[in-house]
Amino acid sequence: MSSGPASRPVRFEAWRLSAIYLIVFLALSGLLLRLVNLQVLQSSAWAAQAVDNFTNQVSVPAPRGIIYDRNGYILARNLASYNIVITPAALPADDSDIQRVYRELSELIDVSVGGPVTDESLEAAKLFAACVPGPGIAQMVALQDTLAPFSSVKVKCNVSEEIARIVEEKSVDWPGVEVEVEPIRDYPTGSLTAHLIGFLGPIPALFEDEYRAKGFIPNRDKIGYAGVEDSLQDILAGRNGLRVVQVDVAGQEIRNLEPPIPAVPGHNVYLTIDTRLQAAAEATLLEEIRFWNTYFNTVRISSGVIIAMNPKTGEILAMTSYPSYENNRFTRIIPSYYYEQLSQDPRKPLLNNAISAEYPPGSVFKLSTATGAINEGVVGLDDIVQAPGQLLLCERFNPNDVCADSNTRPFVDHIFEKRPEGFGAINFLQCIAFSSNVCFYKLGGGYEDEINPGLGIERLRQYARALGYDETTGIQLKGEQDGLIPDPQWKRINTGENWSTGDTYIASVGQGYVLTTPLQVLMSGSVIANSGKMMQPTLVREVTDGDRNVVPMWFNPTDFTVTEFETEGSYQISPFVPNTRWDITVDPLIQSFSCDDVYCSLDAENLKIVQPESIQAVRAGTRLAVTASLFGTLNDLFGDFPIAVAGKTGTAEYCDDVARAAERCNFGAWPTHSWTLAYAPYDDPEIIVLAFAYNGGEGASVAGPMVERVIRAYFEIKAIDIATQGEPPPGP
Repeated sequence: MSSGPASRPVRFEAWRLSAIYLIVFLALSGLLLRLVNLQVLQSSAWAAQAVDNFTNQVSVPAPRGIIYDRNGYILARNLASYNIVITPAALPADDSDIQRVYRELSELIDVSVGGPVTDESLEAAKLFAACVPGPGIAQMVALQDTLAPFSSVKVKCNVSEEIARIVEEKSVDWPGVEVEVEPIRDYPTGSLTAHLIGFLGPIPALFEDEYRAKGFIPNRDKIGYAGVEDSLQDILAGRNGLRVVQVDVAGQEIRNLEPPIPAVPGHNVYLTIDTRLQAAAEATLLEEIRFWNTYFNTVRISSGVIIAMNPKTGEILAMTSYPSYENNRFTRIIPSYYYEQLSQDPRKPLLNNAISAEYPPGSVFKLSTATGAINEGVVGLDDIVQAPGQLLLCERFNPNDVCADSNTRPFVDHIFEKRPEGFGAINFLQCIAFSSNVCFYKLGGGYEDEINPGLGIERLRQYARALGYDETTGIQLKGEQDGLIPDPQWKRINTGENWSTGDTYIASVGQGYVLTTPLQVLMSGSVIANSGKMMQPTLVREVTDGDRNVVPMWFNPTDFTVTEFETEGSYQISPFVPNTRWDITVDPLIQSFSCDDVYCSLDAENLKIVQPESIQAVRAGTRLAVTASLFGTLNDLFGDFPIAVAGKTGTAEYCDDVARAAERCNFGAWPTHSWTLAYAPYDDPEIIVLAFAYNGGEGASVAGPMVERVIRAYFEIKAIDIATQGEPPPGP
């Protein structure tokens, strides 16, 4: 009997078994390699990730430094703000108890409980930031419960202290409800010092990475947006603390993993400002503006500036800019409607006109022309200059231009309408004291054979820069403008025209293309008052730590960095020491000048000083402006003043966009800005004051009285201090 195919034994091939073994080996090898990779090669990375899963870093905000004036009066401080917060994980377990807590809390803080919690209501709640009215209590808490149940959510911010006390008392009956104390900035002097102090705001998204690297937390920490809050941000902000804690899967803190790093409070800053003088300056400015606007029954003067400084030390004693704004309205948030209102105001109240606005200086600029003319020998002290009511100038754009009726134009003196014959024959000191335009036209641009050549625009620019024009002063405020002292090259580049002799004439009296800030005008006068020394203007008197120890500080105006050690280009601000930028009677700043038959040029390699006699001559001219009873521009204001005063007035014609829109740019009848600069006592100045009024008119009539009142207020305050405290010690 033969067997069939089904009974035949199956032959197992060896290669199949080998393949199975190989597959098993490879699988086990892969698993082994994976385990080695995870457990050995990547062990540190996975261990770090495991630590991250139960570790949390908590930033502890640092208290911001306090800002004081020179007498210790608080200008910026931190106040306690009370917020009502709810921690979802700490609420009662029973829903009826939760609703009871919501209802009772709602009646106290005037925030609705909210309807049923739905997906739609949670999505709507996500659109609102903390403390912004909108969602109900139930929606805010439910949303926080889905994110971090052991973290609190703010349901009402900045409640009164009375409400905060009630919540604290009911904390036993309201589990999960607490009072959070948050510091907010407060400015006791408000708009009085808003341009100097500034305000705080949230960290912009553009700079989040930069501030995160410094330990700041976006959406919580605030930074300075203006004033010294901005420029001194690094020393006022302090350094945030840090806690490294262990948390469970729900985010509840269990314990500290590392010793906490305490927050370092910001340093306190004492400014050079005297709040009493600041208040007097603001009151003076507002009173004068209101008087003239009421007198003309229109908004004639739209903005103004008053600055007071010690010319020997550079300490700014007062700096007020009108219009101002209320920085206390920015303490918690920056209201969009208020910021929009300020931004669209044509008077630009957010702008500090003292340092950020540029205007033609008019006759106060003549101090530069006078310094250059006497120092270069264009005129001597005993020389007589003919100053008729007007002169006719042959305006040349090239040295070889021929005079004709077409290029001859009149240049009039400011006294022409009242006295067509002008001042007549006057000397150098009278040129300054009477502020004769015709005299300064001749000193600046020359005139026929009487004064040939004049100072010229190249040399005028040299002396103007030596007195502080055409560059920023380096004060501790951002946004400072550098002004403009033009020259032929500037005009060719910007207008496509050659420089003319008429351009030199009008530049000599601070008109035409000349632009400056009020602070630059003040500094130019301080150089004259201080016999040639240009001091560094400063707002900071000293920086102290929490224990009132003075902290040495240096400030670099190039990048607005503040360090505890001196760097290139920096100057010391704490403790205060007067910083001399230069002394024009010692430091050679003026380029030598030479002329041939046609052209003149400067020699940048050959520098010279301003002779002390030249500065004293200009000083004498500013004093004569007070003592000259007939034409002295400041005689009516300071002729009977109990302290010797000297100074210079200015009335500057202008034609800007505002004047064009009002169709006021009529040749021969342009609107004018009002300037006045004065210092006292004359022999040993301790205060110099600059007043400016936009569209104010004649300097002696509008700006002059403001300067007189501020100087008078200064000496009255000084007399009060001496009477109550005794004679102050000498020095800064």
